[in-house]
Amino acid sequence: MNTAIRSAVRIGIDKGHIMFGIHNGFEGLIGDDINELHWMSVSGYTKMGGSELGTNRTLPKGTDFYAIARTIEKRNIQAILIIGGWTGYEGAFQLLQEREHFPAFDIPVVCIPATINNNLPGSELSIGADTALNNIVGAVDKIKQTAVASKRCFVVELMGRYCGYLALMGGLATGAERVYLHEEGITLRDLQKDIDNLSYGFRAGKRLGLMIRNEDANPIYTTPFIKALFEEEGGDLFDVRQAILGHLQQGGDPSPFDRILALRFANHCIEYLINQLQDGNNQSAFIGLVGKEIKFHNLEDFPRLIDPLYQRPKVQWWMDLRGIAKLLAQLEPTRFSKG
Repeated sequence: MNTAIRSAVRIGIDKGHIMFGIHNGFEGLIGDDINELHWMSVSGYTKMGGSELGTNRTLPKGTDFYAIARTIEKRNIQAILIIGGWTGYEGAFQLLQEREHFPAFDIPVVCIPATINNNLPGSELSIGADTALNNIVGAVDKIKQTAVASKRCFVVELMGRYCGYLALMGGLATGAERVYLHEEGITLRDLQKDIDNLSYGFRAGKRLGLMIRNEDANPIYTTPFIKALFEEEGGDLFDVRQAILGHLQQGGDPSPFDRILALRFANHCIEYLINQLQDGNNQSAFIGLVGKEIKFHNLEDFPRLIDPLYQRPKVQWWMDLRGIAKLLAQLEPTRFSKG
């Protein structure tokens, strides 16, 4: 995210525009917690993770819109670039809906996807998702190295809320036997089958089991529950341990891919806002990587593209990889034998 801020400031200054930084998301816009950004004030942002401007999940409501309108008028803000996750997109759409009540909102707004959950519409990847996945793979690989010395199964919980991107991709990259996703759900029959597969594998000489669970895969079959169940049913065949990676997934320096993606998004978004202003338009949008192309989507289409209950896109491209994950987790060689 810091890479996008640095790139946006540089491009904006090169174009002769004043760039402001809004602290702590919409709270900063409501409370006028804003300062001018200069080229040197964002020096070093490219290699830094997190958000130096701060962030939160506060959405504007009631009199907040009046306060935001006053801040926009006071600062003479002519366009807004939002770098963030679900709350940022929702807030941008709210400003769009409130235009008829607040003329100050009649300015172009553009959103850059920046969340490790990768749960935003219009983009196959969000800034931060690749860095988080690298952190996950590194941590799980270390767990596997310690576990292979003895017959042990690890149940690893990953972040992502109701979106299974990190869990599925993390499972594929680390060779997990099973990935539990909210999109698919978990049943008792699933767990029984997994116990049977693990028991078969360990009896046949297997030394390591790895199960990946999305943090909100199921409210009842939690990570501690699965760990306890497997431990009880595994008996003397294998030990079971759990590992909840938590905010370890969010830390560290951004990956080269994320740095470059942030720069590309920022470049396109600043150009978009400048063109809107030059043409006298006020269209708002969100940007995304679709295949090999960077595309803009009209912000008015946001509700049509999402599942608002679970805060994820209606179409999730990575779900097509579930079949590969299941195929790679097959345990019995006879299933692939001829005849």
